[in-house]
Amino acid sequence: MKLVDVILYIGTFVFALTGALKARTFQMDIFGATVLAFVTAYGGGTIRDILIGIKPVNWINDYIALSLVISAVIIVSLFKKNISRFRRTIFLTDAIGLGMFTVGGIERSLEHDVNSVYAILMGVISATFGGLVADILSNTVPDLLKRGELYATACLIGGIIYILLSKIGVVYEFDLISCVLIIVGIRIVSKLKRLSLPEI
Repeated sequence: MKLVDVILYIGTFVFALTGALKARTFQMDIFGATVLAFVTAYGGGTIRDILIGIKPVNWINDYIALSLVISAVIIVSLFKKNISRFRRTIFLTDAIGLGMFTVGGIERSLEHDVNSVYAILMGVISATFGGLVADILSNTVPDLLKRGELYATACLIGGIIYILLSKIGVVYEFDLISCVLIIVGIRIVSKLKRLSLPEI
């Protein structure tokens, strides 16, 4: 198993947790939680694979990824505490998932001969579009579109730095950790300070 596969599996589990926790906030049943976890975990990577022509898409015949999604739903279902206590957890798991999927999306794209610029774009899509679809399904304004939420922007900045560090020969593990920490840091600061891009 390649390191990029490990990264994507971690991201899949973290995003599945995020989706299941979101389902709890809307008092969905176990089926609804599974659907939301599945979409959050797989949505962005599926769109990426379709765009760059990977067949079959990443989750087909992958029982490990499927078991990770189901495990995340089961774990969340075991916690019966007030969901308000999980809001910070949702934010943090989502931020970590963004970092992991940005890196994983970039690496997967580079493996299929996508150039660096478009690999960064594919990394952003991998990280953000699953949450976008899940938010649409749960009838909420997607974080991707909220003012004061540097969401895709955080992935873009982290992705650019990831590529730049790899170009100058930085150790892969340090490059990976740096990208994830930068994305998480930007998400936290933008949330606390209500930072946003200029209005059109």
